[in-house]
Amino acid sequence: MLATLALGWAVGRGSTPIDNWFSNATFPLIGEQPRWLLVFTSGWLVLAVTMACLVVALSRRQWVLAAAVLACPFAVTAITMGLKHLFDRRNGPYLEYPSGHTALLVAVLGMMVVVAGSKPARGWALTAATLVSLLGMLGLVACGYHYVTDTVGAAVLATALVCGTARLTSAL
Repeated sequence: MLATLALGWAVGRGSTPIDNWFSNATFPLIGEQPRWLLVFTSGWLVLAVTMACLVVALSRRQWVLAAAVLACPFAVTAITMGLKHLFDRRNGPYLEYPSGHTALLVAVLGMMVVVAGSKPARGWALTAATLVSLLGMLGLVACGYHYVTDTVGAAVLATALVCGTARLTSAL
């Protein structure tokens, strides 16, 4: 959380040299508006992963974990909305920092890693979560919806919240 706050204050209200460099390096590689990458931040994907995690937790009778699977995405969304108003960073008329789509995606995929359980399954889940998160972040930046620093701040925030949630659920 502190890292997200620090990054928010560091980037300010506009594009940074890192944002400009990333955009300039990305467009020649994947083109402008690669809308196919937005599938990775789709609400349907987020809903499907959340439901799958919920089914697994409930089938194992892990009631606290099942509640956390539902609570964590809502919490990260609420915190993200508050931070957007705090930082008032815009890309056109929209509040940008931190990226709500990225925060939600990373939170849901992070909970998938927590629910995975055993060490081998958790490794596969972590690999899939990392890949899908990075592709989702790339899609949001490449399509011009966010600066790269918006997505990094959101990923850091969501990761911190998932780690706290995992710690809390293992303690209960």
